[in-house]
Amino acid sequence: MIKENYYISDYCTIRDRQVYRNGELYYKNLESVSIKSFAKEIYKYMELSYPKFHKMDELCKLGFLASEVLLSQREEDTSENTALVLSNKASSLDTDRKHQETIQHKDNFFPSPAVFVYTLPNIIMGEISIRHKMKSENAFFVSENFDANLITNYTKILMSTQKANTVICGWVDLDTNKYDVFLAFISKKGKIKFTESALNNLYKK
Repeated sequence: MIKENYYISDYCTIRDRQVYRNGELYYKNLESVSIKSFAKEIYKYMELSYPKFHKMDELCKLGFLASEVLLSQREEDTSENTALVLSNKASSLDTDRKHQETIQHKDNFFPSPAVFVYTLPNIIMGEISIRHKMKSENAFFVSENFDANLITNYTKILMSTQKANTVICGWVDLDTNKYDVFLAFISKKGKIKFTESALNNLYKK
């Protein structure tokens, strides 16, 4: 059997109120006082028009924006056969806390459905899939740290078994005001060979 090579064709990082695309600074706003305001400024900077964005929780906004940056300026469009393989450490803990607050609030008879819908981390994949009309496989893992080995192996299995033509994979984590986002686009074209080491190195940049 001939083993096919796969490549990291694009990648995006969002940390410390800065956004990087393929290693180059894409946007920064060091004046932002909250994740909510920072995400809103990225949205405005990209001139996006997607009203549903404003209803998302902060974790979902960060993942959504990273995917928009990742997929911008690409020569080829994503197909419905693009899979999503994401992970994080805190799951949806940030929104879980807010959901618990709505339950305990003395004036609330019922918890907020608008908050409850985001109490699963895989809602990020749903929002990205709807936006880009993706209909392929998806998986969300929760691990203590970024697990390049798991993500690389799972992604390669999806592509080698033809479950997906391309894959968006990475890490989307948020806990209180601490966030760490890294997404990579994997395809059969590119300059960086897709390996555990390469993925891990790009994440740590």
